[in-house]
Amino acid sequence: MATYIALLRKEKKSDYGVDFPDFPGCVTAGRTLEEARIMAAEALGGHVAMMRDEELEIPAPSDLDAIMGDPENKGAVPFLVTIPDRASRAKRVQVTLPSDLLDQIDAVTDNRSAFLARAARRELVG
Repeated sequence: MATYIALLRKEKKSDYGVDFPDFPGCVTAGRTLEEARIMAAEALGGHVAMMRDEELEIPAPSDLDAIMGDPENKGAVPFLVTIPDRASRAKRVQVTLPSDLLDQIDAVTDNRSAFLARAARRELVG
């Protein structure tokens, strides 16, 4: 497993933003701190999986002192996000849900799989 530094940022009237200095362009956000943490793990895992699929080199984790020494990161709150050595691939499964629950899920998302994966991660992690 590899552990990378994520930077949490918050501006007035905005969600919590998260970026990864080791992975420019890998960003996410959450309305709450917990949602930002969960979304950060999901974003980094997906980003690394894409890089592996494209056979791009995965950078070594940077040093916290170096990251926080960058003036652009002043005011950001660092936290750690761990990814497995090989990001797991999606696997198709069949589930049975009550129709009213499925209707509620469909009312808030257009991607059932992603929604259920996030809900399962939240339940397992926290």
